[in-house]
Amino acid sequence: MGFRVVIGEFLGLAAAGVLAGLLSTVVSIASIASYPALLAIGLPPLAANVTNTFALLFTGLGAAAGSRPELSGQGPLLRRLGVAAALGGAAGAALLLVTPPRVFEYVAPVLIAAAALLLLRAPHPRPRAGLAVHLSVFAVAVYTGYFGAAGGVIMFAVLTAALDQLPARVNAVKNVLGLFANAVAALGFALFGPVDWSAALPLALGLLLGGRLGPPVVRRLPGQSLRLLAAGCGLLVAAVLGYQTYV
Repeated sequence: MGFRVVIGEFLGLAAAGVLAGLLSTVVSIASIASYPALLAIGLPPLAANVTNTFALLFTGLGAAAGSRPELSGQGPLLRRLGVAAALGGAAGAALLLVTPPRVFEYVAPVLIAAAALLLLRAPHPRPRAGLAVHLSVFAVAVYTGYFGAAGGVIMFAVLTAALDQLPARVNAVKNVLGLFANAVAALGFALFGPVDWSAALPLALGLLLGGRLGPPVVRRLPGQSLRLLAAGCGLLVAAVLGYQTYV
């Protein structure tokens, strides 16, 4: 039997979803708003994690709809890297269902901080599409399907280092790869995990709207401000998670 959401909680989750969708598409962090909202209505951590991952699928759908200019001509790249993202998402979801979440909780702050510091460096990317990039996307997608906190920051850092493109276009690719990773993980959780559907529905609706509203915001950010903003938010999340995990 699923957790029943009352009207106030429904509206609260929808609002948290809009905020999380904006955070995901603009600064690559969504779970900082959506996951605590699920815990606040009484879901246990595992149910909140899998429900959050399922709902985050709709951020990617909204972001893809809003990023059509940035995604123009990116089809071949998305098809190549999308396979790695989907496989990684599936592996991460499977790991979550059979291993303790504490495994990734200990390494998450370090991974996020490293990605944020990479973003702070002045970018001098050389276009790459080889095995190293595919393995990196796969590894980040495993993390996204398993734990997910600030996984977008890590993916954005990997893609920024690999793609010689404007930040808004890199961000659009990041959003779609996140969609692939979350879609496979969401399917696994829907079939085998404790997804709370009454909580997933309002959160997903909010995430869809927030994801759709995010790309126009990104389009208006000047220069490298998107990269620096994502790096700053990543360092903040790493610090908070590090304090909660190690202190």
